[in-house]
Amino acid sequence: MASESTPFCVSGAGGGKGGAAAKPHGHVVLSGRVHDALVFAAGAAAAVLLLLGTASFLSPTPVPNLVALRSPAVSVSSAASHGLAPGRTFYDDPDLSYAVGRRRLTGWDAKRAQWLRLHYPRGLNASGEAAERVVMVSGSQSAPCKGAGGDNLLLRFLKNKLDYCRLHGVELFYNTALLHKEMKAYWAKIPNVRATMLAHPEAEWIWWLDADAVLTDMDFSLQLHRYKDHNLILYGWDREVYDARSWLGLNAGVFLIRNCQWSLDFMDAWARLGPASPEYAHWGKLIGEALNVKADNGSDDQAALVYLLLKNRKKWGAKTYLHNDYYFQGYWAEIVDQLDDIAARYLAAERRAPGAVALRRRHSEGEHARYAAARNAAVKRSVPGPAGGGQTGWRRPFVTHFTGCQPCGGKPNEIYSKETCADGMRRALTFADDQVLRAYGFRHEGPLSDDVRPLPFGYPAARH
Repeated sequence: MASESTPFCVSGAGGGKGGAAAKPHGHVVLSGRVHDALVFAAGAAAAVLLLLGTASFLSPTPVPNLVALRSPAVSVSSAASHGLAPGRTFYDDPDLSYAVGRRRLTGWDAKRAQWLRLHYPRGLNASGEAAERVVMVSGSQSAPCKGAGGDNLLLRFLKNKLDYCRLHGVELFYNTALLHKEMKAYWAKIPNVRATMLAHPEAEWIWWLDADAVLTDMDFSLQLHRYKDHNLILYGWDREVYDARSWLGLNAGVFLIRNCQWSLDFMDAWARLGPASPEYAHWGKLIGEALNVKADNGSDDQAALVYLLLKNRKKWGAKTYLHNDYYFQGYWAEIVDQLDDIAARYLAAERRAPGAVALRRRHSEGEHARYAAARNAAVKRSVPGPAGGGQTGWRRPFVTHFTGCQPCGGKPNEIYSKETCADGMRRALTFADDQVLRAYGFRHEGPLSDDVRPLPFGYPAARH
């Protein structure tokens, strides 16, 4: 039943969890705290118990095909009719439009519910699928990059997203087509996300990541349980958005949005502030006047998003969750110089922990979830900082976002050098790739090396 599969839009009062004021370009505050051997051993022992305990009831997750990351949904009736679903759905409405700015789509929650009843008559849980399915959406231009090496970097960014999705059972829609000719560059996310909502009614969440965002903790899973009362999830600060009225109070390059009517209405409202609107110049002026620290007098996607929340907090802000307690998306300049030390601390946790032989055991990639949970338990007390990383501590950052580097454009923001951006991107991509290659028995020779070497038995306890 639909109620079993998805909660659809959430309603009622709510709000973000933004805390202290934002420091978009600040320095990392590093913790020098060192835990004693007793606490360290306790954390390691808990990790081993978790790994061994879950082995009896968690079967290995199948490794999906790289392109078809999930098997298609097949209902009992559709199987009997060679894959053609019975009954009429919203797809049969000739007036349905996937495009932004056309006819407003109404009744989406009921239409999703009907579709789910037809395709999952016993509910998503009965089909073996998670109740809250996620589709990741990203993309880049169809034309070749202007900058040297840009196409290679985009390929590596794409591989990084494919790796994460394969390990976590997330579908990926990576698009290179411009779905609205007026909504280019950073505005292109809106038509992509909206079309994905309609193309994937089985998905509860749509997860947008800019092309230049790197998933740098392959063990970390989305904390969906934290967002049960919200429809839009962003990295940001309540105080910076609502009090300081800063366009840097959040980052629009990575967000989760629930697949529901509220979200469709929000995307339509967001799009109306963009270049497809005949009043684009007017909105740019209003947004520039309303927000502080706006570099230019125009409406970009991020400034427009802040403006929407600021001007209608009851309608949009109440269901928007702004948080910064971990790197839901982290500013790359705060992160990349710490990655070598972070990797060393993780290896030390596995190397020195009493009884961690089970954690270091070779295993199939399909068992990633079990070993990731055990590894997270091992580092929880021995490596300071929040899970998903943050401005304090030494945990892996969940997402490292290379905002301003413009890998495809060939010319980064003037405050960065091309070499700094290029080295940072290679470090982050290699850091993430080593986590993936471990299941295949290899790792990179160094943080800036494309060469790899085989891992010895017992790694990382065995020296090499």
